[in-house]
Amino acid sequence: MTATLYALADFDYVLPAELIAQQPAPQRSASRLLDGRGRWPVDRQFAELPALLDAGDLLVFNDTRVIKARLFGEKPTGGAVEALVERVLPGGEVLAQLRASKAPRAGSTVRFAGAFDAEVLGRAGPDGSLYHLRWPGDPLQLLERHGHVPLPPYIGHADTAGDAERYQSVFAQRPGAVAAPTASLHFDAGVLDALAQRGVQTATITLHVGAGTFQPVRSDDLAGHRMHSEWYEVPAATVATVAAAHARGARVVAAGTTTLRALESAALAAAGDEVLAAGARETELFITPGFRFRVVDRLVTNFHLPRSTLLMLVCAFAGYEHAMALYRHAVEARYRFFSYGDAMLLARAA
Repeated sequence: MTATLYALADFDYVLPAELIAQQPAPQRSASRLLDGRGRWPVDRQFAELPALLDAGDLLVFNDTRVIKARLFGEKPTGGAVEALVERVLPGGEVLAQLRASKAPRAGSTVRFAGAFDAEVLGRAGPDGSLYHLRWPGDPLQLLERHGHVPLPPYIGHADTAGDAERYQSVFAQRPGAVAAPTASLHFDAGVLDALAQRGVQTATITLHVGAGTFQPVRSDDLAGHRMHSEWYEVPAATVATVAAAHARGARVVAAGTTTLRALESAALAAAGDEVLAAGARETELFITPGFRFRVVDRLVTNFHLPRSTLLMLVCAFAGYEHAMALYRHAVEARYRFFSYGDAMLLARAA
């Protein structure tokens, strides 16, 4: 049987602007949950999630922590500069996107937040779209003191103290992400307690989400798209927990597309009898329909942008026709979309 070939336009859908959530729900688990495991969609609340999983299931979280990656500054000429830090490097250096009326030259400086000067070392990245900067101190400390929460471009307000709390999961531990793993934003202490009482096991991976998560797909031929590289780590303890879940016939549930990408990337890196390859590495995995999933059986995820790589991943996981039908239902039922929006629960297509 010949596999279906999909083009970029196949992942489009009409989304009324008023369904793009500008603020989170009053309480994390008060979001809606579209249960898409069966043939027909079921409208639920996120607080119901523990009851939808079985004792012994394994729920895997991404414990990355969002850094205050957006900075405002100026060149010595007075020209305004906006920076979005993409990655923190050793030795007080960072890779960042810079927006300015005229591109800063290597050897020049940018003064950020009226507080410190960064030296421009040159262009970086596979396509030269990033800048390599050297900072006068620990970048994480400087960002925490002078940076802003890197809210996505479709959220129209400036970041607030509320965003500093809510654009962060309750189990965030390891700083390095410049975008939140948004499916994790729905989990609160009540849901976590209910999962434990249900007998659902948990484990963690780390994937530092990059700004490339918002990178548009510009090629109508999906094979021409290249993902930005992201750093991830799968601990040996998580590898053992996943292997044990498989051995007892339990389901592995990924909290978010970033968790799924880390697990499936580690599966592709595995050798011999390994289920997953433990350790840290880079991933550029681009999941489209036809991908063979090796680890994840269930997926908790938010609703993603039209024509985005994340929507393609969801279609690959749940099946193209089913996933797009769920999106049509979500629009008709007035679900809230994107980072601060509602969630869905999906089963892997047979």
